[in-house]
Amino acid sequence: MVVIPAGRFMMGSPDHEPDRRTSEGPQHEVIFRVPFAVSRFEVTFEQWDACVAASACARATDAWGRGAMPVVNVSWDDARQYVSWLSQLTGREYRLPTEAEWEYAARAGTSSRYAWGEEPGAENANCAGCSDKWSLQTAPVGSFKPNAFGLNDMHGNVWEWTEDVWHDSYNGAPADGSAWIEGDRDYRTIRGASWHNETELARAAVRFARHRKVQFDTLGFRVARTMRP
Repeated sequence: MVVIPAGRFMMGSPDHEPDRRTSEGPQHEVIFRVPFAVSRFEVTFEQWDACVAASACARATDAWGRGAMPVVNVSWDDARQYVSWLSQLTGREYRLPTEAEWEYAARAGTSSRYAWGEEPGAENANCAGCSDKWSLQTAPVGSFKPNAFGLNDMHGNVWEWTEDVWHDSYNGAPADGSAWIEGDRDYRTIRGASWHNETELARAAVRFARHRKVQFDTLGFRVARTMRP
């Protein structure tokens, strides 16, 4: 886990950002008054299989191997089951990150399209056209350099579930970094893009809706933890 410092940022994308989607606005300030923690890597098959061995999670189907590969083919409900098991196992409050926490952590103090700059570049992430080594499949977690907060694969590799219910825009969104859970709770927000997506979908502001029960080989998650005094 990496402790993410308290602070503020502008969530979403500005109107002039190339490839911007209307769901990325309106851009608005979010303030985190206390730190929180986010896992350095996406949850791996090795970690998931520990939950399976404890009879607390269902087996997830892999496509390119297990071990250090990010777990895929897990629904939002599956991810919630995992964090519940992890919380019981450790006695600490693990959960899915809120959408605001996810973007704040992904940007790591930047306001550019990607955490490393305005252009996708090469070998910065695992997405379609991003890397020659990992073409059209997941990469082992940590295969690319971390962002300024020390988090790996916030762009690309697998889409990541967040706690939030999907909304078509940020009109009415919380300004304190909390989860936005009013609305149709069957549809949740995913962030970060995957190995299958082009570079414009790997931007820090991109967001999509997925039904809470879907399972894809492009979709995984990472965990967060509330910091207590």
